[in-house]
Amino acid sequence: MSFRFEAYVIVSADGMLADADHVMPQSLKFAGDKRFFEQSLDRAALIVHGRNSYEQQPNSPKRKRLILTRKIAALTVDPEMPNATLWNPADASFEEACAFADVSAGTVAIIGGPLVFDLFMDRYDTFWLSEAPHVRLPGGEGCFVDVPARTPQEVLTSHGMKAGAPYVLDAAHDVTVTPWRRVG
Repeated sequence: MSFRFEAYVIVSADGMLADADHVMPQSLKFAGDKRFFEQSLDRAALIVHGRNSYEQQPNSPKRKRLILTRKIAALTVDPEMPNATLWNPADASFEEACAFADVSAGTVAIIGGPLVFDLFMDRYDTFWLSEAPHVRLPGGEGCFVDVPARTPQEVLTSHGMKAGAPYVLDAAHDVTVTPWRRVG
């Protein structure tokens, strides 16, 4: 198996990917970020996320995906989405889940939530961190388990990642995406 691991998240100024109800609010949705995210996922061989994450785009049903859940013991096809495999990492390895989903190479796009991002932390080739600096979500859900005790940038740095030059996704709202890449 030959994979490239990439992750995608947009966070508020305080490092949150969702509000206190674990929902991504409208205040974190920007056309430029949405376009970047959709185009990236269209190139991915496999999307990986938790039960509460889903990108809700026109091509979403066509994409192969692994959905992490603790509610199952064995790998199984999601009854609601034929291109999705339900995966409990406690009972099967990532490689076993990929084999079950019939994916053996290409880009794996990790899209959250926090436990899912943390599970792959030491495998990322690139972590695409989009930031909305004018949005705050007090009491929200951090993008990583350690947020807000640490910033997303501190977490990525502690896992051997280094920030590249940011790209502007929405100039009117100062929204940028920064590629964090593995050092060495």
